Amino acid sequence: MSFKREIHPQALLTSDRLTKGLISIGFRLSGARSTKLYNIEDVLFSAAQEGVLGEDYRVLGLLVDWFEVHSRMVNVDRLCRLVMTLEEEKLKRFWVAIAQWLSNDVRFKKIQKLYRFKTSADLLSTGTEFLIKRHGWDERFKDTVLRVPNQTLRRRLGDILSPKELAKKNLFYRFRVLLGPIYRADLWAHLDRNDSISTAELARLGYANFATAWAVKRDFNLLASTGLVTP
Repeated sequence: MSFKREIHPQALLTSDRLTKGLISIGFRLSGARSTKLYNIEDVLFSAAQEGVLGEDYRVLGLLVDWFEVHSRMVNVDRLCRLVMTLEEEKLKRFWVAIAQWLSNDVRFKKIQKLYRFKTSADLLSTGTEFLIKRHGWDERFKDTVLRVPNQTLRRRLGDILSPKELAKKNLFYRFRVLLGPIYRADLWAHLDRNDSISTAELARLGYANFATAWAVKRDFNLLASTGLVTP
C-alpha cells in the first residue's frame, strides 16, 4: 500500500489535551504537565478554534501573545496548509489578520493570499463600535480584515515562555532553532526520542512526505553510526 501524506491532525485538541498542549509550547497555565510531544502547529490551530469559535478570548489573547514572541519558529507551510482546510469565515479572517500583522516575515504572505476579503469584519458578536470608541483599536489588528477593540485580547507577554526557556523545555522548538522551522526539524526531534520508529510512522508523526522522512532517518542513522548522536 502506498504512503498517503496527511496534513490535518486526526482530531483537534480540546479541554485538558489543549491545556497540556498549550503548556508544552510555552503558555504559562496551571495544569498537569505531560511528557507527550505536541506538534506546535496542531496546538496553535486548535487554540485558534477554541478562541475564535468558542469565544475564549483569554486563550485567544495568549495565542496572539505567543505569535508576538515565537512567530519566527512557526512552520508556516504547515500552518498555511491547515488554514486552507477551514470552512468558518471568522477563523479564516483570524489567520489572515495574523498574517497581515506579521507581514514583515515574508513567509506569512502565503496565508495572506489564501482568502481575499474586501471588507473587515468584527471578532466580537456585539459591541465592537462602542468598545472601539471607548478603548480604541487593538493595534495588532488595525488595518487587517478583523476588527478587534483594544483590551478585548489582553496583552500578557509574561505569560509566555521566552525563546530561551522554551528551547530548554520543548524538543520540537529546540530542533527548529537548530535547523529552522521546517518539517525536517520535527522529524529529527521524533528520532531523538525514539530512533526505532519506521519511516512511514515518522512521516505520519511529522506530517511530512515519505521522501523527507526517509532522508532524515538515513542521515540520523549515519550520525548514530559515528557516535555523533546517541540513539
